[in-house]
Amino acid sequence: MTMRAKKTIADASSDTALLSPPQEKTQRSLFGEILDWMLAPLLLLWPMSIAITYLVAKSIANQPFDRTLEDNVLVLSQQVKEVDGKILTQLNNPARDILRADDVDNVYFQITDNDGKLIDGDHDLPMPNDEDKPLAGTIQLRNANLHGIDIRIAYGYIDLNKGRDRANGGPHHLALVQVGETLEKRALLANEIIKGVILPQFIILPIALALVWFALSRGLSPLAELQQRIRARRPDDLSPIDSRQVPEEITPLVKSLNEMLERLAQTIDIQKRFIADAAHQMKTPLAGMRMQSELALRQTDQEEIRRSLVQLATSSEAATRLVNQLLTLARAENLTPATQPLELVELNELARSVVHDWIPVSFVQKIDLGYEQQNLPVTIFGNSLMLREMLSNLIDNAIRYTPLGHSVTVRVSLNEQQALAVLEVEDNGPGIPAAEREHVFERFYRILGSNVQGSGLGLAIVREIAQQHDASIEITENPHPQDSNFPGCVFRISFKLNPYSELMDGET
Repeated sequence: MTMRAKKTIADASSDTALLSPPQEKTQRSLFGEILDWMLAPLLLLWPMSIAITYLVAKSIANQPFDRTLEDNVLVLSQQVKEVDGKILTQLNNPARDILRADDVDNVYFQITDNDGKLIDGDHDLPMPNDEDKPLAGTIQLRNANLHGIDIRIAYGYIDLNKGRDRANGGPHHLALVQVGETLEKRALLANEIIKGVILPQFIILPIALALVWFALSRGLSPLAELQQRIRARRPDDLSPIDSRQVPEEITPLVKSLNEMLERLAQTIDIQKRFIADAAHQMKTPLAGMRMQSELALRQTDQEEIRRSLVQLATSSEAATRLVNQLLTLARAENLTPATQPLELVELNELARSVVHDWIPVSFVQKIDLGYEQQNLPVTIFGNSLMLREMLSNLIDNAIRYTPLGHSVTVRVSLNEQQALAVLEVEDNGPGIPAAEREHVFERFYRILGSNVQGSGLGLAIVREIAQQHDASIEITENPHPQDSNFPGCVFRISFKLNPYSELMDGET
């Protein structure tokens, strides 16, 4: 049922991949990205600046003209008198000409009594609304329309009997004085202000864009210099990049590159040592094979020839095993989820199958190979091929070092408190001293005094596969040795349990 669930997931993944082809990411320019973020607000704020400048210019242009209108109302108010209950104006023709003298705007004035009767001036000038009537002695401003033309009007009421009848409690005698003008001069002044402000911006804006372009080019020049320095390096130069020659913002990037170069240098050193060790280890069986073949060619006795051929077969078997282990170790080192996707693995079934494969070898070596499993399913995520290789190397190592007539036990158990699946291989061999237990996982490492043939790669393969599965590995003494002269040891590998195992088992 687990295999069927795995196949369904794989089919669904392949169907999704077919339905949604991978989308290529568009490469973006850092220079263009910064330029866009700088110019977009600038070009957006420029029209807003023009609009605000226009409003401010109109306000500035209105102020002096409004003050002039207010002054005209005050001057005109001083020329209005009441004589024998009749409102009169003392404006002569020259005064009227001065009031209306304007080479741009048309100026209008009007004087009316409290009932709206025209005393003097232009009768077409609109009257203020009742709600816009100011107190006597104050002047207000408003916008109006005269013959389809927008005008600005200053107006105020004057109390004609102020200081005379008012002292005796007499009634108010009010007169309305209005002075209005068209808005041509205001518009001309506002336009001049806008021209004085906006026209320089048309010159400054291209200069600002050029300066932004230049500043960005200068600011990003350290990246170009860093690129040139990296390109100028030799292919084998993995030394750290000097971070003192780059800006502070690029220092984290340079540090990350240096860390990557350091890891790459370590990997290359490991590969070089591995190739050198592999060549050294291959030299011995190849030299033996060549010597045995040359010796067989010189012999005439059939028995001697047969003995040489047997030695040749033994050497070729050792060389074949060494090559296979080298290939397995290389495959384990390159194991990634992308190249070898993990799958659900039932550890009981896998261990039982591997033990079954090694039973014929244990019969030949006269070793009692046993297996103890957990009653419940033990499911982990892993690569079944690599896990089989790891357990095979542990069993092979145990059988090689266990004397005749002794036992080797493979055991699968659960550590429920720590949520771990535990795989153990217990032998009754000579054991491994505590000081050697860390070194036995190194490549081509052999404990001095051991007469067992081997390449020293088996446990290195075990450690590499365990690390690829995020599993821990430890070596302990056998708690129940069969012989006091052979204390034995236990190789224990602990895997994290699959967090979805209970769910999958429930669905099954």
